[in-house]
Amino acid sequence: MQLEQTFRYWWTRRRQRQALICLALGLIGGLAIATLQYLAQDAPLMSLGWPGWLTLLVTASAFVLNAITALPAEIVFLGAVAVLYVSGVLSTTEALKGFSNDGMITVAVLYFVVTGLQQTGALAWISQQVLGLPKRRTTTFVRLTVPIMVLSAFLNNTPVVAMFIPVVNDWCRKLRISPSKLMIPLSYASIFGGLCTLIGTSTNLVVSGLLVEATDHPGLRIFDLTPVGLPCAIAGLCFLFFGQRWLLPNRKPAMGDLSDVRQYTVEMVVAPRSPLAGKTVEQAGLRHLPGLYLAEIARGQQILPAVSPREILREHDQLIFVGIVDSILDLHRLRGLAPATDQVFKLDTPRTERRLIEAVVSHTCSLVGKTIREGQFRSRYDAVVLAVARNGDRVQGKIGDIRLRPGDTLLLETHPRFIERQRMSNDFYLVSDLPDSEPLRHEKAPIALAILLLMVVLAGVGWLSMLKAAVLAAMLMLLTGCCAPTRALQSIEWSVLLVIGAALGISEAMQVTGAAEAIATSFLGIAGNQPLVALAVIYGITTLLTEMITNNAAAALMFPIALSVANSLGVSYMPFVIAIMVAASASFSTPIGYQTNLMVYGPGGYKFTDFMRIGIPLNLLFWGITVYLAPQIYPF
Repeated sequence: MQLEQTFRYWWTRRRQRQALICLALGLIGGLAIATLQYLAQDAPLMSLGWPGWLTLLVTASAFVLNAITALPAEIVFLGAVAVLYVSGVLSTTEALKGFSNDGMITVAVLYFVVTGLQQTGALAWISQQVLGLPKRRTTTFVRLTVPIMVLSAFLNNTPVVAMFIPVVNDWCRKLRISPSKLMIPLSYASIFGGLCTLIGTSTNLVVSGLLVEATDHPGLRIFDLTPVGLPCAIAGLCFLFFGQRWLLPNRKPAMGDLSDVRQYTVEMVVAPRSPLAGKTVEQAGLRHLPGLYLAEIARGQQILPAVSPREILREHDQLIFVGIVDSILDLHRLRGLAPATDQVFKLDTPRTERRLIEAVVSHTCSLVGKTIREGQFRSRYDAVVLAVARNGDRVQGKIGDIRLRPGDTLLLETHPRFIERQRMSNDFYLVSDLPDSEPLRHEKAPIALAILLLMVVLAGVGWLSMLKAAVLAAMLMLLTGCCAPTRALQSIEWSVLLVIGAALGISEAMQVTGAAEAIATSFLGIAGNQPLVALAVIYGITTLLTEMITNNAAAALMFPIALSVANSLGVSYMPFVIAIMVAASASFSTPIGYQTNLMVYGPGGYKFTDFMRIGIPLNLLFWGITVYLAPQIYPF
């Protein structure tokens, strides 16, 4: 016990962690320099011109700057591409090629699809059905990773991760878990699933296509990769399960302070034909919202205080909640609950264009001393009061009967223009917008889910490419009103797209200068005439290139080299093909090697070294399993 406590204390010390990272980088850098000096005696690296060496230097510098500085990843990688472009290593077309890449455009378009799922409440439904609200950290991990792995085995993992990022963000807030504890497992679980079948990731399909073109092989079947990929996936899940506590960072709080003095009192009503009617309070999910409690239920003339979790809800029940604003927002996203006041239906602004806004009543406001109903708040401000907070105390009575005081904080439903109109008003001390607070369009949730299913089917069976299927789904989301165009544009993570585009630019430089091929050919000299050693080297080089130039590029580069090695050794090429498939997809050590890693990089609040700390052991684990199993399943 004393040893464990000492280890925990040592591990959590920030300076010591930084020292370990710097030491690791120094050792890796020193080893890389020594290896390159040794290999430089070989022809491929000796013949590498200044563009190739400059590319290697710029790429290494980008990795180091991401690891040891606080500069945003998009700035570092854009700077690297700029150096390669200005120096003449990349032409204009080559430097900008990454920003027109199908993969990057697909990620951008998928943000529209995800926004449609969000604004209709379909994501909340998926979260409730798949994830639930587990009480234990271990259960949380399993409830997330196993379904993601199964889905990614048969669906493209990019849309799976894109769909679940906002779900996991919201889930973390409710469970009071930092997103950094679950975003990397989300990405890695999708990669694990992609390794289990031929259609799990585009890399597998690329390699299978290359195999058909270069040999007389008829092509791999859907489960030919499973005997190797599934053990890797299971081993990866076990490693994450037992190592997450120490290897995953705790970057930022999952939720604000639950002692927030703004304890709102809000009334909600169980709508007619609500799916919550007939369920208990606990079954309806009204007991597990953090920082919120159900104070009482008004049922006709009857008041039910101290509500039991087994109390069955009925239509038209008026529920009085007290809690913090984040959980109040959750109530407004819950299908089957509506604001108790009918004033929301009398606003001139369409409900799909409204937002939730907080406003603090000033002492000069003309409504001070009057009830909300007497002051005709809706008519005066074109806004409806949904909840009131007063110095952390519960405000008694119905919303319309609350008598306003200076300092009261009001939660309003109104048009975003309210902020512009009232920011300089003497009626309010402070006016602020609540992000992602537009009312959900629950009636369109079935349409959004149908569009998602259509996209998955069209891409899965190969009738449309992933990009075309995503564009079609995005168009349908907009045309059917599942998402607003302005909201869809706001949802795009531009930093993610910039990093993807810039990383692909660096990848292009590694290929056009011959640096990637020179490194691969030079390292193969280590293998000699041993097939197993050659297999291990092929896997290692593919993994290294994947972390630097993305998965599909690494696979396309290494396939002909591996085929040539197999022919020169007089052995079967199948173990090498399987090794390239696994190595090109199993990108864990850097965020730029795989699109899903880049997608969770920002939402998880990660640093570049976070992927190295947990990813390098995973890379080594997959390396050992694949090199051992591939010749067993497909003998030399």
